[in-house]
Amino acid sequence: MIGAGQVGATCAQRILERRLADCVLIDLVEGLAQGKALDLGQAAAIEGYDLSITGGADYSLIKDSKVVIVTAGLARKPGMTREDLLIQNANIVKGIVEKIKTYCPESIIIMVTNPLDVMAYLAYKISGFNKERVFGMAGVLDSARFRFFIAQVLKVSPVDIETLVLGGHGDSMVPLVKYTKVEDRPITEMLSKEELDNVVKRTRDGGAEIVSLLKTSSAYYAPSSAVCEMLESVLNDRKQLLPVSAYLDGEYGLKDVYCGVPVRLGKGGVEKIVELKLSDDELSALRKSAAEVKDGIESLKNFF
Repeated sequence: MIGAGQVGATCAQRILERRLADCVLIDLVEGLAQGKALDLGQAAAIEGYDLSITGGADYSLIKDSKVVIVTAGLARKPGMTREDLLIQNANIVKGIVEKIKTYCPESIIIMVTNPLDVMAYLAYKISGFNKERVFGMAGVLDSARFRFFIAQVLKVSPVDIETLVLGGHGDSMVPLVKYTKVEDRPITEMLSKEELDNVVKRTRDGGAEIVSLLKTSSAYYAPSSAVCEMLESVLNDRKQLLPVSAYLDGEYGLKDVYCGVPVRLGKGGVEKIVELKLSDDELSALRKSAAEVKDGIESLKNFF
């Protein structure tokens, strides 16, 4: 886990409490990773896990890791878009990925740092890893937010809602309304167009809403849960269908870009990209979202 801030430390906690894997926390802030690792280690006897948790600033601690989760970077502040973070976080991510290449060249990289899709592309280019082993956490989180907001309106459990959110992890994300069901009933039979539009808008603004409320930090509980769902599918080779920011090479008519699409996640990483039948409007929205990611990638052309 690169980055021992709110997202990274909460990810580590969830990994241990779900008994998924031994974990190493890395952070350049003196004492931060060590302190949080020590705290998590002391909870083991109470929570009942016997996995290893260590922390430090020395990247040699990640040697031979199977999966590296990158959460390090500057968090959004109120009024700041993910794109505002682009150059600052690109410098951070570039240095991290070079360390990953050195110490665990056979690993899988899961990118969490924002702007996520562009950072995943940067990690892919800098690492030189095959595209299946570099992907980003986006759609799982966005889909969970969509399910939560629908559940609030309908007063049902979010676990009874099936949906997918595709596209870039930002304002142009694409919630797939026609693939959304509640207890096997189409959502369009349960919510009016106005209600659906409101839920879609709140989903797109989900991260910004939390930032505006917290003032000095961004979301970390739901993002860490999303990361763990992806990690579990990889480590246990579940081949679960999940919306992931993956490298596209012609799928959905998109090329040389990272964007949120449904994939089968297994021990090899992105083992298959699933091409759903989208409406013309949905496909247009997905391509528009990917175009915004490409704009971000273009601004980083000097990095790779």
